[in-house]
Amino acid sequence: MAADRHEWKKTAAEFISCQLYYCKLLLYGLPDTLLHKLQSVQNATARLITGMRHSDHISPVLCELHWLPIRERIKFKVACLVCQSLSGQVPLYLADDYRLVSDSTRRSLRSADISTCMVPRTLSGVRTFAAAGPHLWNSLPVQLRNPDITYGLSDNS
Repeated sequence: MAADRHEWKKTAAEFISCQLYYCKLLLYGLPDTLLHKLQSVQNATARLITGMRHSDHISPVLCELHWLPIRERIKFKVACLVCQSLSGQVPLYLADDYRLVSDSTRRSLRSADISTCMVPRTLSGVRTFAAAGPHLWNSLPVQLRNPDITYGLSDNS
């Protein structure tokens, strides 16, 4: 009986997580009120899996499950897509949206040495994917803005 309940919880958590992360790239730039609702669903899922009470703090559990909070997960996925676009690992219709400053100017600029993306001007701000990706990429620390970075796991994990 306990094993069945554990499998049910695991299946439910996988279904909920799948629905939460579906089209997460479209969620970039949503207001906090909407993202808070998604975060509440993620927190409830983590509590379901671990059997925590509602009054217990959720951050250690999310860390234990290796789950990023919703806002950070969205940013992570956008940054990964930009990195893959800059290294040529995505279809051309996505890769065309991102250009490094060093690739697009004839003059040598200081920003060319630190893998800075050109951010297009848009009427809707940084909500569009073509503007959100470069904006987020440029906000990363310089050490992470290497398009040739690998995503492999370390030996310690």
